Amino acid sequence: MPELPEVESIRRQLEPLLAGRYVIEANSHPSGKFTPAREIVGLGFEAVLRRGKYLLFQLDNGTEMAVHLGMTGQLLPLHDLSDPHLRAWWKLDNNLILGYRDVRRFGRIRIYLSGQYEGTLKDLGPEPLSDDFSIDQFYASLKRSNRKIKTQLLSQRPVAGVGNIYADEACFKAGIYPGVRKLTKAQTVDLYKSIRQVLTLAVENGGTTLRDYVNAEGKQGTNQFYLVCYGRHGEPCVNCGEVLRRTVIDGRGTTFCGSCQRR
Repeated sequence: MPELPEVESIRRQLEPLLAGRYVIEANSHPSGKFTPAREIVGLGFEAVLRRGKYLLFQLDNGTEMAVHLGMTGQLLPLHDLSDPHLRAWWKLDNNLILGYRDVRRFGRIRIYLSGQYEGTLKDLGPEPLSDDFSIDQFYASLKRSNRKIKTQLLSQRPVAGVGNIYADEACFKAGIYPGVRKLTKAQTVDLYKSIRQVLTLAVENGGTTLRDYVNAEGKQGTNQFYLVCYGRHGEPCVNCGEVLRRTVIDGRGTTFCGSCQRR
């Protein structure tokens, strides 16, 4: 699933293409998950924002179109509408066609009054690369729950945008076993710093491509070449040389070092 760095990479590429442009035609797959795409015909794009793993397209009538890419969603300029995995498309006043492609159909499109969100989008924690994300807030949020640390991160409530890849990377960098339930203040500081560091690197590298992710130019990210933990079970730890292990934490495959991340 595209996480913060992948979605941010797409946002940065889409905004200069869309800002100031108007939708003159649109269509979608008949599923209710995608039909809201049709509602923005005649409207103009003012900005393309991101909140966690969501893209937010600000429109000139005070609404926002929120797009979640699910597991395999892609947003790309198109020349051909015959792709069987195309779930929605928008034609702009300069004849550019933006398509939403989603093989597994786990993504979704919604229209909201600006800022009046529902569900997960409404309950997201602070943006990890913003000033709103503070150590004290992060510590207080983690302390309120008895769930495992990785599960808390994936819930999006203590901090937005962190998924399986970057949770493993951040916990490894901080020396924290992802299955622990409580952290000391010092451990929280280490995890806070690690989250910001691994996300910053991934954004600089254009995201991580393991299978389906491509950016709005159809290109893969390069951060997969910089991963030091996620998906590397059976390989030596870059810090101590011990073989990295794999476990399952609340249904999510997790890689860790038994020496550097003691339980």
